[in-house]
Amino acid sequence: MPISALIVDDEQLAREELKYLLDVVGGVDVVAQGANGIEAVDLIEEHHPDLVFLDVQMPGLDGFAVIKRLVDRHNAALNKDNEPLPQFVFATAYDQYAVRAFDVNAVDYLLKPFDRGRVEQAVERVRGRMGGSAVGESQLDALLKLLNRPNAGARAPQPAKLIVQAQNRLLLVDQAEICFAAIDEGVIRVVTQTFEGQSKCRTLEELLELLDPALFWRAHRGFVVNIDHIREVVPWFKSSYQLRMNDKKQTEIPVSRAQTRRLRELFNL
Repeated sequence: MPISALIVDDEQLAREELKYLLDVVGGVDVVAQGANGIEAVDLIEEHHPDLVFLDVQMPGLDGFAVIKRLVDRHNAALNKDNEPLPQFVFATAYDQYAVRAFDVNAVDYLLKPFDRGRVEQAVERVRGRMGGSAVGESQLDALLKLLNRPNAGARAPQPAKLIVQAQNRLLLVDQAEICFAAIDEGVIRVVTQTFEGQSKCRTLEELLELLDPALFWRAHRGFVVNIDHIREVVPWFKSSYQLRMNDKKQTEIPVSRAQTRRLRELFNL
């Protein structure tokens, strides 16, 4: 049977993108969509879904507050039907490292812009856990404790230099020198102002774990850019943008629809 799901995100484009990818993956019936935390709580209590895709950053009641309210109501026996709480997959456009702890608490996360393979992986994880016990209050309580703990989202310090393979040489490159990284057919290309090479990382997510989040931003599912090496923001069609980098080729990198708001925040557009 298909998994019943809700999508809650304050960005309509993000909701549409995720809904499209879930339709492609298959096996998920999106029964309703919401635009904020208040709607999330109401829709969950109305539809009792198996799964909720929940945006972390929403005005008013954010994703964390939604879970806290649901746990409080559930523990207070306000749920007359005693329905089990759904499983949650968090979505975030910003700091993917802040949600790393969710993995060990029956909660997955998706980084915007959404990737089909990652969405499929999250759905399979949820399906596997639905075969066992449902997500219980104890697991969500553990999540809330992690969220309330100081430095809960802290990450290990990043190495100052990265190894980049250029021809037959392994070069140690300062992170500040990297203009951008791009993935194509599973190969990650690392570009500086003076040379190009390849990373040994298998995915951009893996590379991002080694990079300074204050400098590097995933502007598109296929590109990670160093904010300090953006030379120009170029308006594109349908209110989209391209980034012109300051490498030798002045490479133009697209900004995904889901990351447009982040771009405007970075440069006060």
